[in-house]
Amino acid sequence: MNKTVEKQALIDKIIEAIQDVKGEDVMIFDLSKIENSVAETFIICSGNSNTQVSALAGSVEKKVRNDLQDRPWHVEGTENSLWVLVDYVTVVVHIFQKETREYYDIEELWGDAKITRIENEI
Repeated sequence: MNKTVEKQALIDKIIEAIQDVKGEDVMIFDLSKIENSVAETFIICSGNSNTQVSALAGSVEKKVRNDLQDRPWHVEGTENSLWVLVDYVTVVVHIFQKETREYYDIEELWGDAKITRIENEI
């Protein structure tokens, strides 16, 4: 499998895991054309509580590990679960509580990126 196909499979699996736990306001930022970006793809979503943020991060890690046999390079923020960052090197997932996401307004950092919004299924 080539790198592009592997990365897309990882992105698809992460989105699936987020949707499984009802993550909200999912956005995918393509940073591949931005110089000195932290990753090629940045995925952001929101949860409604510490418990949901933790569950979202756990779902992402479990689904990627079980289905793609891949583990994150680094995970941060699990102590209080106001936000959790799961880093797969080329793809970074940042899960926020809604208020924390609004406070940091992280979407503004990547204003030059191509953005895809994933609509929540009802």
